[in-house]
Amino acid sequence: MSSRRSGPGPAPTTQPGGADPAIRTVGVIGAGRIGQAIIGHLTRHGFVVAACDVDPTKRSAVEERGGRWATLEQLTTRADAILICVGYDRELRELMVNGLATQPARGTILAVLSTVHPRTVQELDARAGPAGVVVVDATLCRGARAADAGTLLSFVAGDRDAVERLRPVVAAYSADIIYTGAVGTAQAAKAANNLLMWACLIANHEALALAARFGVDVNLLREALLKTGAENGVLRNWGTSTMKWADDDLAVIHDMAHDAGITLRQADLNHELCRALLPKKFLLDEYGV
Repeated sequence: MSSRRSGPGPAPTTQPGGADPAIRTVGVIGAGRIGQAIIGHLTRHGFVVAACDVDPTKRSAVEERGGRWATLEQLTTRADAILICVGYDRELRELMVNGLATQPARGTILAVLSTVHPRTVQELDARAGPAGVVVVDATLCRGARAADAGTLLSFVAGDRDAVERLRPVVAAYSADIIYTGAVGTAQAAKAANNLLMWACLIANHEALALAARFGVDVNLLREALLKTGAENGVLRNWGTSTMKWADDDLAVIHDMAHDAGITLRQADLNHELCRALLPKKFLLDEYGV
């Protein structure tokens, strides 16, 4: 199932058929770069947003975007849906240890936007189910620029009714919503996206560095390659990646491959290459030296 969002406006007061109340209050755990952008889109679409972060200096950014600063306890007990936007798998696990799965009221939706191992979100789902809390896997693609523009691609997975109830929330910051199946599959889809993205980053560096050594105008070449089968999103947005998440993304992929009993040789090599590239990314004169 795939859809494009409708235009701005408040969420409906009831879902089709009136089976479940519409989500009006959204909690956001994690007010970093992506979380802040999402908070802004949610408030502009008429949602009441409460947010928390381990860094109290994020409070002003939350309030500037129309959100309300809250404690984790306030957020989990008052929100109809909670978006988890922490940076790392270990941070989600810490929240689980501290009772995130059982603190919200029955019927609350926990949506994991963070990039984590599929088994982590599946464990959250197993803990939350007996408490009547519903977990939706809701990973994000396209990065910070798309987050700012509200044009993210969201992979969503889990109970279909819960996903449909959450859809107006996800549509507030996403241009595309793709349903992938059971909880954990959205994380696997995001891992596939990340594997290809980091592979393209390395391949682009090698291709452009090689051509530059033979006197080719790199800007001319890049524009030309965007018209061939070599075209890729990283090349289109050349020079903009911070590579902040490369190491963590590829570590998750390595663990997933281990659990699946397969070896991803290129992904493992790219993990090593990304670590070496980070301090001199986009410096083609230094690549391969």
